[in-house]
This record gives sequence, structure tokens and C-alpha cells, in this order.
Amino acid sequence: MTIIIDVNIDNDKFIETQQLRHIWMTYFPPRQTATKSLKSSAAFASLKRDIMLGVLEPGTGLTELDLATHFQCSQGTVREALLQLQEEGLVLRKGRRGTQVSECTADEAIEMFRLRQQIEGSGIARMMRAPSRTLIKDLEDLLSKMLAAADAADELELAAIDRDFHRRIFEDADLPALDPILHRCLVHNHRFKISRSPMSRDLKATALRHRSIIESIESGDGRRATASMHHHIATIVDFGPEVFPESVQ
Repeated sequence: MTIIIDVNIDNDKFIETQQLRHIWMTYFPPRQTATKSLKSSAAFASLKRDIMLGVLEPGTGLTELDLATHFQCSQGTVREALLQLQEEGLVLRKGRRGTQVSECTADEAIEMFRLRQQIEGSGIARMMRAPSRTLIKDLEDLLSKMLAAADAADELELAAIDRDFHRRIFEDADLPALDPILHRCLVHNHRFKISRSPMSRDLKATALRHRSIIESIESGDGRRATASMHHHIATIVDFGPEVFPESVQ
């Protein structure tokens, strides 16, 4: 739309400043402020952490008004955070029935592990045809960050870097439309693993499990890399060998 505003500065044809401002704000509203974006990110990170750790249990209702009061921000800011959580499958927004923390079942986890096997298995095979020159260095850097998170006993940070590790490999597969699907699978797999673990795990060992993937990529052998990724996914949780017996032989 083209807006033409005739402004002749004379006494007979003077347009009030407020009128001009109203027209401008109507057609060109201000962009989201950095403060609002930061508050939305903080609310998203806090809620995601509580959901991943099981502090907010499946089925817990989340109201925008209560969350806005808790985070001392507007309901619009909270709504943005909830939409991000919805994109990752961590909450379900049901219109007038409100928003609830999503379920985290074994059946769903198994299907997402199977989906990961298919996506990452095909992805690493494609990647091996033409890996980027920075891939190994990027993966080594991410492994170092995982080990640092393990030393700090920060399992959630380790899991976040773990997701970056797998998505970095998939990036070179050049299948961008599948990346959001892989990300959701990774988030749910980590949520299931963390929330269902009755005791603390060896986080350093968890990080070091990625070393074999790097070594298989460095070998240049596509079959070895694919097998390494399949084995990695199949051994993430205890029921893995039952779901993927062919990958743990």
C-alpha cells in the first residue's frame, strides 16, 4: 500500500503532529522491543527447564495470566514463550481449554527414536558424500563443551549441546526441511531419558559416547559412520537394544 500524506506548511492546511503520528503508527507499528524478546526467551528457557526436569509434570495447566505475574511481564510475552514450547512439542495449546504440559510416554519415545534412526541414518550417509571442511572441528568443539557441562554436573546444558552436535552433522546432509522434526525428536528423547532416570548418570561417559561418531566420520567410511550413528541411537536408553536389536550386535 502506498500512503501519500500532503503536508503544506501554511495556516489553512496544517496537519496536526498527533494526526501524523497516528497514521504512521497505524501503518508502520514499532518492531518488538529487545526487552520483550529477552523476557520471552527467559520465560521459555525457564519453563523448558522445568518441563525437561519433570518439575512441571505432564498435564499441568499453564495460564498466561499466572505466568505473566510470575515472570513479571505481559501476557503477550508469555504467549510467545508458550508458542515456542508448542513448536518443540513440550506443551499443548487447546484454545479455550488453555495450555497443558504434554505427556512423555514410553510409546511416544520409542517412535521418536525410530524416527531419529531413519532421519539421522539417512542424513549421515548423505553427509559423508561431501562433508564440509569445518565439520570435524565443529564436532570436536561441541564435544569439548559437552565435557565441560559434564564437569559442571549440568545435565540439561549437556543435552542442549548434544542436540547441537547431532544437528551439526545433519546440517551437512542438506535436508533443511527435516531439521525441525529432528530437533523435536532430540528434545523429547532427552526429556524422556532425564525424567525417567531414577539415579544420576555418568555425564562424562554420556559426552564421550560421541567420540566414536567423530572417529567414524574421520575415517571417510560411509557405512561405518552410518553404523556408528545407529548404534549410538540404539544405546541411548535401556530399552534401545530391544527396539533396535540389529544396531547393537
